[in-house]
Amino acid sequence: MGNKTTVDLRVIKTKKAIRNAFAELLSTKDINKITIKDISDKAIINRKTFYNYYAGVYQLIDEIENELVATLTETLRDEDFESLARNPYAFFQKLTAIINHDTDFYGFLMQSGYNANITQKIIAALKLKIKTSFLEQSGIEEKNFDMAIDFVFAGMLSVYHNWFISGKSQPIEIISKTVSTITFSGLNGLLK
Repeated sequence: MGNKTTVDLRVIKTKKAIRNAFAELLSTKDINKITIKDISDKAIINRKTFYNYYAGVYQLIDEIENELVATLTETLRDEDFESLARNPYAFFQKLTAIINHDTDFYGFLMQSGYNANITQKIIAALKLKIKTSFLEQSGIEEKNFDMAIDFVFAGMLSVYHNWFISGKSQPIEIISKTVSTITFSGLNGLLK
């Protein structure tokens, strides 16, 4: 049994190194120009080790996208629009916990620029999930809801992106608290 735990920890550590290497490479290279050799060199593994886990770069991308969407979907699962509107910070605390769980990875991903294909695909999936979860509950007209989601996501991404590239100059809890206030109360919420 101890042996299985050791193997599992090595697998987790290796996959994390691969993911972080890929995310770090995104900050300097176009996604279509990142090779398995690039990832292996950055993760300090050999290519055979990479192939033990992934058939190629696009399978790695799919896994990252699916895991990020699943993580946020899990976070949203227990939320309803009414409780979220009453206490948005509870949701942002959950986001903060997700980011704190793997700060390096999310930092590299954010530094890649939120125009990277992978980030756009993740955002599109998350917007769809939020829309299907909350549109009916909110009573907001669909086109207005779409506009609000676009506005909120662009602002949130910008704030978290700037936080990562500024060297995390403030605690993320303060950033999340401020973003939750602005998201649901606008600038007036900050003036109170």
